[in-house]
Amino acid sequence: MADKKPSPSPDLFSFFGSIPLEFWILLISSIPVYFLWQYNTKLLILMVIAFVVTRIAWRLWLHYVQQDFISGIDYVVMEIVPPRDVLRNPKAMEIFFTNALYHWSNKGGIEQYWQGAIWFWHSLEIVSIDGQVHFYIRTPTRMQELVETQMYAQYPQAQVKVVEDYTLAVDEISEKGEWNLWGCDWKLTKPDAYPIKTYVDYGLDKDPKEEYKIDPIAPVIELFGSIKKGEQMWVQFVLRPSKKEYHTKGTWFDTHDWVKESENELDLLSEPYTKKEQLGDGSVLKSGRTPDFLKDKIDGITKKRTKIGFDVGIRTCYVAKKEAWSMNSRRNIRLIFRQYENPSLNGFSRTNATQADSLSGGGFIGSFALLPNKTVTRLADRMLNDYRNRSFFNGALREDLFSEPNLFWPISPFFFPAYFEHPVFVLNVEEIATLWHFPGQTPKVPTLERIESKEAAPPTNLPT
Repeated sequence: MADKKPSPSPDLFSFFGSIPLEFWILLISSIPVYFLWQYNTKLLILMVIAFVVTRIAWRLWLHYVQQDFISGIDYVVMEIVPPRDVLRNPKAMEIFFTNALYHWSNKGGIEQYWQGAIWFWHSLEIVSIDGQVHFYIRTPTRMQELVETQMYAQYPQAQVKVVEDYTLAVDEISEKGEWNLWGCDWKLTKPDAYPIKTYVDYGLDKDPKEEYKIDPIAPVIELFGSIKKGEQMWVQFVLRPSKKEYHTKGTWFDTHDWVKESENELDLLSEPYTKKEQLGDGSVLKSGRTPDFLKDKIDGITKKRTKIGFDVGIRTCYVAKKEAWSMNSRRNIRLIFRQYENPSLNGFSRTNATQADSLSGGGFIGSFALLPNKTVTRLADRMLNDYRNRSFFNGALREDLFSEPNLFWPISPFFFPAYFEHPVFVLNVEEIATLWHFPGQTPKVPTLERIESKEAAPPTNLPT
């Protein structure tokens, strides 16, 4: 065998070409800063102040135009009443989400920075009021017709009707009010690249017979249908087409999307088991074999990235009249997502709960620094407003300024309860369809409203 030729040493061109562009920008911009520091310190200070003020003014302007744009969006709440027998598996709901809710587009500079245009978000909700279970979609009115037609395309026997926002029936949460509320946000236990357990893992994509179906949404429907008069349970999945950005390693300012982040996670998993060999032409040959115990992770990440993704925020609330309040119901709603957890992949965990130990999520500090009832009540009222506004994206300015990262302990929560930073993560359409779809015949919940008789076709008087 012939000896391998040693790899050529990199020349100056390749060396300087490998330096990130951000480095050159910083180097060039630091030259005038150095001379100003040496010869005109006052001018340098004025320039720094001007830069900081400009940055703040720019952020305030963007916030103003975006909130002005959002204030012009009218929303509608639609109830979707499923048919008595849902014969289609959740794949039909995937198609509905893709065609009705995925509206990703590049926005020009005038749209973004002058008009304040934002990406529309939608809210998928499952609600129980006095034990009566309902499915709702909250969407901009300009999307109403599309949502209706696409729903009928997948579920011709369903009924879509516009209703009043059910959250308006609950007034503020206060010590003198008649309502109590416990609520929380949810976050993923692992990075976005890892999938949760979906309906495919439960075999629903194979369309088994009703008696053999294991539907992960059935426990949610059963729990929601079991509560008593005066109690309510709410869960919302607020989503928009994913525009989440991740920092690109090795650069200062570059970012990438969730699909590239999934590829990076695959590289990270296989790196300890990969050998790299430098070839004569400067390229790198990778070889190796990942162990079998990583197969589930690699397959899961690979499959997740093959379907379109949404930025998602999840929030649950248990609301009840004070005389009907049940600690058991409050405890039970905290367990509704256990069936979606795969220990080797991903799952959900609670965060931002409106309870006395929310300071540290029940950790060491929280166990000794419990919040007073008055503060917990204020947090519960904020949670009600956040749920009612379906706020996860483009929040109010006060939430940005006075959120948890900016107000540290003990300023928050003892002097001023900080606003929660609501977690947003990426789920693909398969995962979302697992969380929000119509159950088949298996859950015999009498309080789940359904259409009694099948209709031959969707209504003919759809809006035009």
